Amino acid sequence: MTGDQPCIVGLTGSIAMGKSTVAAMFADAGVPVFDADAEVRRMQGPGGSLVPEIEAAFPGSTGHEGVRRDALGAMVFGDPDALARLEAIVHPAVAKAREQFLARHAAEPMVVFDIPLLFEKTGAETVDKVVVVSAPAEVQRERVLSRPGMTEEKFAQILSLQMPDADKRARADYVIDTGTTLADTAAQVQALVDKLRADLRD
Repeated sequence: MTGDQPCIVGLTGSIAMGKSTVAAMFADAGVPVFDADAEVRRMQGPGGSLVPEIEAAFPGSTGHEGVRRDALGAMVFGDPDALARLEAIVHPAVAKAREQFLARHAAEPMVVFDIPLLFEKTGAETVDKVVVVSAPAEVQRERVLSRPGMTEEKFAQILSLQMPDADKRARADYVIDTGTTLADTAAQVQALVDKLRADLRD
């Protein structure tokens, strides 16, 4: 962290651990949140800036609604080379959007970067503090398999690409437990925000 930018809190967690819910709680507590996934959806939506480049690389993957996520997903699922080509398009665009977000919130004491694959792809050294969102494995499994179109095979594939939850917790500066009530999770988030703000004032 440098003196001319906020403390950057990296928020991460495995699939269905409740990361989006916790990100919204940080926002409710007055902390600006950069949601990488939401940014990608915007850039891949109708008229999105990435749509022409993705169509050129993956013909038939877009339409009037922007990127057809199912079609594109089928083209890259289980194909590391195709996934790498897609990431080479998406990641630089997200990095630029993140820089613009930081510039807009330069006067804030802290901001949150919501990064699903913080440890796997981005690198924890890119943030000042790491918050991992976690829940018991059986809660995670129940949440995942209740999602439309989710199968045991897809869940296993996703888990194989993600660092195990126990490893993430071990590397975290702070852990938010979402295997409890929403009110309790929100209280954990508010307490953490209060602590970080106090630390930054010291």
